[in-house]
Amino acid sequence: MESRLILIHLLLTLGVATVTSSTLVRSLEFKSLLFREERTTRQKIYLVLWFAVPIMLGTWIRIAQKSFLAGDLSFETTLLLGVVGGRICGSLGGALMGIPPLLHGEWAALPFLLLCGFLSGQLRVMALDKDDIWSFSPFIDQSIFRLIRRNLPRPRLFDWQIMFFTTICGLRFVLTELSRYFPRSVFALESPDSIWVEVAIYATCVIAIGIELKIFNSVRIQIKLEEQERLLLRARMEALQNQINPHFLFNTLNSISSLVRFDPDTARDVIFKLATILRRLLNSSEAFAPLREEFEFIDNYLDIEVVRFGRDKLRVVKELDPASLDVVVPCMLLQPLIENSIKHGLSPKVEGGSIYLRTRVNDSRLIIEVEDDGVGMGANQPEGSGSRSGMGIGMANISERLQVLYGDTARMTIDSHEGKGTLVRIRLPLVEAASSVPEGFYAERSNTRR
Repeated sequence: MESRLILIHLLLTLGVATVTSSTLVRSLEFKSLLFREERTTRQKIYLVLWFAVPIMLGTWIRIAQKSFLAGDLSFETTLLLGVVGGRICGSLGGALMGIPPLLHGEWAALPFLLLCGFLSGQLRVMALDKDDIWSFSPFIDQSIFRLIRRNLPRPRLFDWQIMFFTTICGLRFVLTELSRYFPRSVFALESPDSIWVEVAIYATCVIAIGIELKIFNSVRIQIKLEEQERLLLRARMEALQNQINPHFLFNTLNSISSLVRFDPDTARDVIFKLATILRRLLNSSEAFAPLREEFEFIDNYLDIEVVRFGRDKLRVVKELDPASLDVVVPCMLLQPLIENSIKHGLSPKVEGGSIYLRTRVNDSRLIIEVEDDGVGMGANQPEGSGSRSGMGIGMANISERLQVLYGDTARMTIDSHEGKGTLVRIRLPLVEAASSVPEGFYAERSNTRR
């Protein structure tokens, strides 16, 4: 074959390797199989099929089409499958990809690919750091430089990436010798008349494997970054939620202390309700809860506040849409809002007032309203003035939690009129689940797309 045609063929080989790996890695199922350290037998078989089926199809095209010179990536894919999947995956994949050429009369292809898969799988076992596999570079000069730099303080006799590079070249040399002594036993591109073209053939094998590993590794790093981002969001949200608990406890204990001296029986009842509230807080590690459970929690809290203020000075009116009670909301969402209404809206009024709790579902949104007929913001600047800088602990916490959890999909507005009261309205996207954080919720908040 002419050297020019071989070089064109090598460029096409690299292109096909890039397109194939880029296409496969778009599948969520393929990624879940590829980036596992431990796999069941079924998962190993599925991983082999993901790799082997497209290559077997390419091999069948090479064999069937006589009008043009075609090639395949059986050799490179078998080595790749071995280092990412292990000896069983490599051997099974090599056997599958060796069946089409075997049926065509290339009898040495199957045992050769089987050997390649087993050896590359053994190399995976020998890798002390699995990151060496994913970070394999086709540019061997950089690996040699890293090898020298790492061996300066303390010599190391084994470098996995150098060994893998050597294995690829060694097995490619075996393929060359098989095609030389048994011309029809195996398919191989060769250029005995040009040493530079022969070097390009060997380099293409290494680069094709390196490109596929680089593509897989870039997606692997992206997934790790997304996971770190989700963990960061979870940690930040939990930290904000934990700020609420001592804030609420501090205010409730103040209420109890005012009752202990003149009404011990009522104080005991309040302590019992507080214990119920704290038991729920301590036993629940979930970030979300159905709105129904939030109102059960609020009932206990309001019972404490009613005892403190008196039934004639604190009235609670509920207008709850039954369809909204199963919607999942962040835990401790309502308590800071109600506390803010009582403390800053109703406490300054001698005659007291009312708190209105409303929920409804409208246009795939959950709308929660907490309204009071207190003094309003103008008369007594509350926790929840127009800007975040003017918010106190409770309201600022709610605002930040909504931003962390929902981003721009949630909104909290405050409408207050002096002498008439304050209305806090929260709009949330609908999330229905039994409890806990909905599956994939943090993934949806991630900025990086898979």
